[in-house]
Amino acid sequence: MRTDTPSPAPHAADTHDMIRVQGARENNLKDVSIEIPKRRLTVFTGVSGSGKSSLVFGTIAAESQRLINETYSTFVQGFMPTLARPEVDVLDGLTTAIIVDQERMGGNPRSTVGTATDANAMLRILFSRLGQPHIGSAQAFSFNVASISGAGAVTIERGGQAVKERREFSITGGMCPRCEGTGSVTDFDLTQLYDDSKSLNEGALTIPGYSMDGWYGRIFSGCGFFDPDKPIRKFTKKELHDLLYKEPVKIKVEGINLTYEGLIPKIQKSMLAKDVDSMQPHIRAFVERVVTFTTCPDCDGTRLNEAARSSKIAGISIADACAMQISDLAAWVRDLDEPSVAPLLAKLQHTLDSFVKIGLGYLSLNRPSGTLSGGEAQRTKMIRHLGSSLTDVTYVFDEPTIGLHPHDIQRMNELLLQLRNKGNTVLVVEHKPETIAIADHVVDLGPGAGTAGGEVVFEGTVEGLRASGTRTGRHLDDRARLKPSVRTPSGRLEVRGADTHNLQNVDVDIPLGVLTVVTGVAGSGKSSLIHGSVSGRDGVVTVDQGAIRGSRRSNPATYTGLLDPIRKAFAKANGVKPALFSANSEGACPACNGAGVIYTDLAMMAGVATTCEECEGKRFQASVLEYHLGGRDISEVLAMSVNEAEEFFGAGDARTPAAHKILDRLADVGLGYLTLGQPLTTLSGGERQRLKLATQMATSGGVYVLDEPTTGLHLADVEHLLALLDRLVDSGKSVIVIEHHQAVMAHADWIIDLGPGAGHDGGRIVFEGTPADLVAARSTLTGEHLAAYIGA
Repeated sequence: MRTDTPSPAPHAADTHDMIRVQGARENNLKDVSIEIPKRRLTVFTGVSGSGKSSLVFGTIAAESQRLINETYSTFVQGFMPTLARPEVDVLDGLTTAIIVDQERMGGNPRSTVGTATDANAMLRILFSRLGQPHIGSAQAFSFNVASISGAGAVTIERGGQAVKERREFSITGGMCPRCEGTGSVTDFDLTQLYDDSKSLNEGALTIPGYSMDGWYGRIFSGCGFFDPDKPIRKFTKKELHDLLYKEPVKIKVEGINLTYEGLIPKIQKSMLAKDVDSMQPHIRAFVERVVTFTTCPDCDGTRLNEAARSSKIAGISIADACAMQISDLAAWVRDLDEPSVAPLLAKLQHTLDSFVKIGLGYLSLNRPSGTLSGGEAQRTKMIRHLGSSLTDVTYVFDEPTIGLHPHDIQRMNELLLQLRNKGNTVLVVEHKPETIAIADHVVDLGPGAGTAGGEVVFEGTVEGLRASGTRTGRHLDDRARLKPSVRTPSGRLEVRGADTHNLQNVDVDIPLGVLTVVTGVAGSGKSSLIHGSVSGRDGVVTVDQGAIRGSRRSNPATYTGLLDPIRKAFAKANGVKPALFSANSEGACPACNGAGVIYTDLAMMAGVATTCEECEGKRFQASVLEYHLGGRDISEVLAMSVNEAEEFFGAGDARTPAAHKILDRLADVGLGYLTLGQPLTTLSGGERQRLKLATQMATSGGVYVLDEPTTGLHLADVEHLLALLDRLVDSGKSVIVIEHHQAVMAHADWIIDLGPGAGHDGGRIVFEGTPADLVAARSTLTGEHLAAYIGA
């Protein structure tokens, strides 16, 4: 008799081990069908713009989030972002998706690392329970809550009668009253607001948007507080006070009710309440010129009032705790032994240890979240998922290695594998070969970018990818070699006594006329050195990783200024005015206001965008499309790719040198496949940065500072970038690059390495010299990794 029982058939519930996608057509995807294994680490590769994010974020993650949102009541859904169903035929086997993307964290000036990760909330409760002297509840330690008190009569309906009662209330907050919890006070340079030798009617005001032709002119002329024809320097004290500081007051001008307000409160409300980084470039330049931000003298930049700073635990106030490096704060919390708040201490300890584990121990909780780089912001968001008990979840990462030194990439890889080993599906969009190497499954999209991409060109193991003939497979083992000879500097840029953030009184000479690469682990002080001591100087052009601000009406043509010469060329060829050729001005289709689509808001359901029937999505009035240049109308020109347009405006009837110059630069940075009218909101992270680089290349600066230009670049595109950097240097420019990519380090003429660690363990120059010397010495972490990379 047989004793072994036949193995039972697999349970039906165990057969769902794949995420199936059929017919995905989001953005540039061309009917993609694919099966992704669950509970494995899948890496999506391909050139920038090939459709990786459209497949992973725009299709899989978006549908998962939409389905979860639909489980809530319609009332709750009304408060949530509305998501449209992605363009896809079938999506099967989805699990809950947790998205960890590179979006910069809130640009709100009140947002700090502590408030964004809930560490501050826990610290506030801790101090409200243990702090001596006791000053109040947790909100007494919050720099976002002002102290207020009041009393008065309230009317209450009782038994059909109105009864008046006296009530008093008071809120004890922690906000510093002088700086209102921002940590800095503003001072105005009045010479930048107006030219005091002119009168208002002569155009004395130099504030962007404040012209005397519009509403402001009416208000200033008709308010009667001063004479608009008198030069400002001849104003009396009262007139000058009314012009600058007057509180809002109702006035009547030409029979219309208006509000008059002094210039300074008006600027504070309209410009200073926003984060500087999120402003349009010309307004940002004005604010930086006119306003000086100085540390608040009352709270010394801690944002907290005196009472909140006076309550201490073991000699440390909440302001001291937030100013500590997180690795030190974690050690301090570990030493607190208070059974009464044990659960709180355990949770706080776990959060702080997660910071250290993920390589962000060098931050402090009072660091404004708007100053974090894309990579730091992404790792900060990861913190709440480390140690989570959830399993069978899909984690979606967008280039988690951005901003990481090769030394830190190993730690990031371990974290990704940890998440997978707990039984989660991990989907990663990535370009770095070190992370591609740990994948269980690889999906390569391509073959090109934009309309030339959007297809799956390979699916399988990493070994299979190496053997495949795809662009990623061919370049996976690319290793840049050290240059046989380096350029000779033409001069020196001196930096003396740099002490921004964690820099420890650094003196360094940056060579000019060569390609200088600044390296070091994340948090070692690279950005502090370059942005703090080099970026503000005359003739220095900085291309950082800040997001491009643009609505769905903005496109590469408007952003780069390309549309101006094109409009003028059309106007000249047809003898009409240029405004007709703008979809945001006179030429706009009246039905859709030049948007090309009509948006219908459906409350808590996703809004619907339907192509405008009047202009068929072309955005212009029919009469405008009758005007041609070189045989094409304006909508056909905006539908061209950069490469096509470069040919079109380079010769023949449509020859426009000003437009051709801008198109040349766009092609130079590898954006030849973009169409001129593609909305900026649809560009990938790497494309946006290269668009910014192309725009900045037009400015006449002698020194270019680039902050991690390889972000979002495919291995094959790194070669193009290096060629572009060489062209810039050969044309007589000095190029300083902050970079972690070893190919860029190997290509440098001069390397400045900061370290040895991050935070207060960094901030010193640990190496200056050529890449060959760095490899030979191997005295720093960068030297060791660069030597391993080039196989020395």
